[in-house]
Amino acid sequence: MPLSPRRAFVSATAGPRSTTTTMASPRPPRCTSGRAASVVVVVLLISATTVVGSQGDKDSVYRDCVSQCVQSNCTGVRLRWYQAVQPQYMALTGWTCRDDCRYECMWTTVGLYQAGGYEVPQFHGKWPFTRFLCFEEPASALASLLNGLACLLMLLRYRSTVPRQSPMFHTINAFSLVSLNAWFWSTVFHTRDTFLTEKMDYFCATAVILYSIYLCCVRTLGLKHPWVSSIMGVVLILAFTSHISYLTFVRFDYGYNMAANTFFGMVNLLWWLCWCWSNRRTLPYWWKCGLVVVLLHGLALLELLDFPPYRWVLDAHAIWHLSTIPVHFLFYSFLIDDSLYLLNTEKLGVKFE
Repeated sequence: MPLSPRRAFVSATAGPRSTTTTMASPRPPRCTSGRAASVVVVVLLISATTVVGSQGDKDSVYRDCVSQCVQSNCTGVRLRWYQAVQPQYMALTGWTCRDDCRYECMWTTVGLYQAGGYEVPQFHGKWPFTRFLCFEEPASALASLLNGLACLLMLLRYRSTVPRQSPMFHTINAFSLVSLNAWFWSTVFHTRDTFLTEKMDYFCATAVILYSIYLCCVRTLGLKHPWVSSIMGVVLILAFTSHISYLTFVRFDYGYNMAANTFFGMVNLLWWLCWCWSNRRTLPYWWKCGLVVVLLHGLALLELLDFPPYRWVLDAHAIWHLSTIPVHFLFYSFLIDDSLYLLNTEKLGVKFE
């Protein structure tokens, strides 16, 4: 892949590295419907600032390398030449001369650390990743895309199998759209990590968790008592608004974001498991739901395995995303079974379970 006029400068200071080497990022886990909501979120995002520092980007070797690279290659004639030879897909995804300087200088620094026998450092809160074309984290981007495709495939199957008259049809359809939106932003974020894409990834992931709680509420209580679902919906909207407002206007705290999502996730997990247990004798497919929620929360523990990417591509975050792909098929199998059961129950005039 052609790389710009700064190649000569970088090669003079860089240690040996693989031809498949780049930077990207492991990070904590991950928006809503309506044009107005989208506008609000974008306005909130533009208002905030986040600074993340790590050992690698604080190193004087890295900082001096970036400074010299920018001065030598990102101004005047050299910058215009860089822009002229830069691949179109790089320009369209927002890669700049300064970004490429950071990328190359990151690997210069990594090479020096490894030559000295030191552990690989992180840069700007991320591990070094191999950039493939315009993809900062190719494995995580591919995994996010595959999760989205699995979700879309099963949504189409659900729509073709379950009649619209089923009591849960519209709620499940909305949940699927929220999930698809989250996987879209996850793919975008792992393709190109920017201020906006990071926030959209995190906020949309929270939206999925909260909507899953709403889905559980509708299924377990709302079919008998619709007012309960209405109140829960308002509570969850307020929780989501408060969450993103704090992260936007007060402080973007990664620890708080993780803690909040963990709390919401535990509420979702325990609620679904209680429902599964109470219906284990009446619903033969209850185990699908129980297994799904246990798997999703169990697989999330892979995030704790924070290690430098294998061959600078595969890290714990990518493995986590890859492991959730089959779960979509099991979850929608449960949703189809349950929606058809509810439809038949409604026709028979039997009270919902």
